[in-house]
Amino acid sequence: MKNYKHLFVLLILTVTTSCSTDESTINSENLDININLNRQSVGNSANDFLSDSKFTSLVIELVYVDGFEPNATSISNFVSFIENRTYKPNGITVEKRGIISPGLENYTIQDIADIEIQQRQNYNSENKLTLWVFFADGEAATNTDSSSVLGTAYWNTSFVIYEETIQNLSNSPFQPNRSVLETTIITHEFGHILGLTNLGSPMEVDHEDLEHPKHCNDENCLMFWATESSNGLDAMANMTSAPALDNACINDLIANGGK
Repeated sequence: MKNYKHLFVLLILTVTTSCSTDESTINSENLDININLNRQSVGNSANDFLSDSKFTSLVIELVYVDGFEPNATSISNFVSFIENRTYKPNGITVEKRGIISPGLENYTIQDIADIEIQQRQNYNSENKLTLWVFFADGEAATNTDSSSVLGTAYWNTSFVIYEETIQNLSNSPFQPNRSVLETTIITHEFGHILGLTNLGSPMEVDHEDLEHPKHCNDENCLMFWATESSNGLDAMANMTSAPALDNACINDLIANGGK
């Protein structure tokens, strides 16, 4: 979920991680890699993901806490979504692995970022763009009694899925199918990485929901605000596939170098 109540926290987090380490560059295969290029604001790399002008391949580093691996169908759907909306002629690779639990019941964005800093292995280099996706075994610290966050995009190439929450809210009577729910949240958060809505991919026509900034005002669109939280579960209970992007969102992606 793009949590705009915590933009100030994210700004501090970005500044801190940019300045608190002497290892802002690493050497891999004799190439200097600036890891801070993967720690910018959400939407900053929208064109890099959409077009092939700079990066012609994509590596998805998919890390999950043991016992909380996402459904294989969800990952296949995610890759298909990327292929349908971006230009990566040299291919998309998924590198998946499990890690032991960090031992947290509630995750703040700082907790998630710290895990990425410790665990991430792939960073942008030459023509290769990289994406980090983490599947957590706890819930978001910002959850309330009436609403649960299911995902958050927090850096330009990073987002988290609260897999424990998704598992608790799916695959039971009157609940969404798990792969449908996972696919919905994964592609919604990646939509923010692609700059939707008005978050790095400029709008061709005005379609931002002013009551829920950086989300589409079409309630049937993947980028509608309720899609990424428990508020949208009732609408998904009988769905057999994830919501699609509406034409306004697709046109924004096309205008910014995508399909």
